[in-house]
Amino acid sequence: MKKRHLLAPGPTPVLPEALLAMARPILYHRGPEYEALLGRVREGLQFLFQTKNEVLVFTSSGTGGMEGAVVNTLSPGDRALVIRSGKFGERWGEICEAYGLQPSYIDVDWGRAVEPDTVAAALAADPSIKAVFATHTESSTGVLHDIETIARIVKKTPAILVVDAIMSLGVANLPMDAWGVDVVVGGSQKALMIPPGLAFCGVSDKAWVMVQRSRLPKFYFNFTAERKSLEKNQNSFTPAVSLVVALEQSLAAIKAEGLTALFARHDRLARATRAGVRALGLELFTERPTPALTAITAPPGIEAGAIVKRLRAAHGITISGGQAQLKGKIFRLAHLGYADESDVVVCLAALERTLIDLGYSLKLGEGVRAVQEVLAQAG
Repeated sequence: MKKRHLLAPGPTPVLPEALLAMARPILYHRGPEYEALLGRVREGLQFLFQTKNEVLVFTSSGTGGMEGAVVNTLSPGDRALVIRSGKFGERWGEICEAYGLQPSYIDVDWGRAVEPDTVAAALAADPSIKAVFATHTESSTGVLHDIETIARIVKKTPAILVVDAIMSLGVANLPMDAWGVDVVVGGSQKALMIPPGLAFCGVSDKAWVMVQRSRLPKFYFNFTAERKSLEKNQNSFTPAVSLVVALEQSLAAIKAEGLTALFARHDRLARATRAGVRALGLELFTERPTPALTAITAPPGIEAGAIVKRLRAAHGITISGGQAQLKGKIFRLAHLGYADESDVVVCLAALERTLIDLGYSLKLGEGVRAVQEVLAQAG
């Protein structure tokens, strides 16, 4: 028997308190007990998103929240600016195209962060752009984009900034109101430490003006209808009740830890992981890495997929490989949500043995030593 360790970018391990909460008898979603629960969840989401405005909750994957952000803010034929630096930046463009919008693109080499000046130049060249679509953490490459600077740029224009923060919400600081981000999309299965199935959309006052003007078709992902329901502590349609019950537990744990400590914990685990990786002579793939995960270039002569398979089969550790053109070239170690020091130490120890098994030359313990040194310094 092997103990299983889930260190993939998502879904991530579920908080034990959330698991226990989901085992309780289910609540009636139109009853007073659920209404009180949803009221507490609404407050917790505002705390996490760092916003005074309502955070909408939908039963869907994060992509549903992304689609909702497009169809509720724009109208047929509108122009949009899409930053593409990986699979999830590409998804923004695919959604825009599916709804007959006119996206223009800033294409960034995978593994690199977008230069904010290119966003400023694109907006100056086309004042008709109504929305800028970006990702905070591009999980396919491990990049953390400079949303704070991009938000300052977009704020000076009539356009809104819409950010996919599914991978980074609760990992890296993204104060929605303070930075002036207009729509922030999140998902339940990452740092929120509960199963997949809930999407979240924080919406600014500037974005709500565009919601009122939007003429794209919408039914289930209707921001106006959902806000009216939430104000009565209700959902427009039958929610994933058990996930909302679990969400209350994860939001309580996040609030108890505090956002400053939460972000510091993720940063510490990320720095320790990267120190261990470098100590093994491996190269980081990303120039501006996110604290959510570490993307690593596979060493010469070893296919990244072989590392992923060997870690799972021999050590019970699940990580992720690369996507699209990065398949076989990189592997990704996640360290977010319900993750602590032991996860990083175990993963690096198993990675050392896996690489040796695949013919890579290293001295056992070098990666773990480097991890421990960082953890001890931060301790």
